[in-house]
Amino acid sequence: MADSRPAPSPGLRMLIDFGPLAVFFLVNAYAPGLQIQRIIAATAAFMVAMVAAMLLSWWKAKHISPMLWITAALVLPFGALTIYYHDQSFIQMKPTIVYTMFAVILGYGLISGKPLLQMLLQTAYPGLSAKGWRLLTINWTGFFIAMAALNEVMRHVLSWDQWVTFKTWAVIPMTLVFAMLNIPMLLKHGLQLEKPEDTPLPPEG
Repeated sequence: MADSRPAPSPGLRMLIDFGPLAVFFLVNAYAPGLQIQRIIAATAAFMVAMVAAMLLSWWKAKHISPMLWITAALVLPFGALTIYYHDQSFIQMKPTIVYTMFAVILGYGLISGKPLLQMLLQTAYPGLSAKGWRLLTINWTGFFIAMAALNEVMRHVLSWDQWVTFKTWAVIPMTLVFAMLNIPMLLKHGLQLEKPEDTPLPPEG
C-alpha cells in the first residue's frame, strides 16, 4: 500500500538539514570545561543530532535524501576521528570534503551529460527543463567549489569558536541567499512549485 504521509514541510526540511549544525553550535557555546572538552562534546552532539535528523526524515517522509546520507557518511567518521584524536582539524575539514565531493559529482555529471543533480534531488523541481537542470547544476557546482575554498581559508585564519560561529551564522544565510538567487532562473525554465521559495537546499557542509 502506498505511503500516505505528506512530504516534509519547508520548516521540517530546514530542521532536518540545519538542526544538527544548530545543536553543534549550542553545545560548543554552553558546554563547560576547556576548549578541547567543548570541541569533543559539540562533535559528539553533532553526530547524535545527525542520526536523529535521519530518523526524523524517515519517520515523517519515509525517505532519507541521498544528500543527507552522504553528509552523514562523512560527519560520523570525521566526528569519530575528532573525538579519538582530540583534534578539531578533522571536523573542520569535513565541510571542505563534503563541498568538494558534491562539486566533483556534479562536475562529472556536466562533463558526461548525466543529470546527476536531478537524480539526487529526484522530483524536487517539478517541470524544470533539461536546460534548467544543467544551469542549476553549473550554479551549485560553482557554489560548492567556492564554499570548499572558503572553509579552508576560514579554518586556518579563525579560532575554533570563530570558525563555529562562521559555520553557523554565515554559511547558512549564504546558502539560503544563493538558493533564492536561483529562483528566477528556475521559473524561467519551467519550475512549477506553488511556492518557489520552497525549493530544496544543498547539504549542510
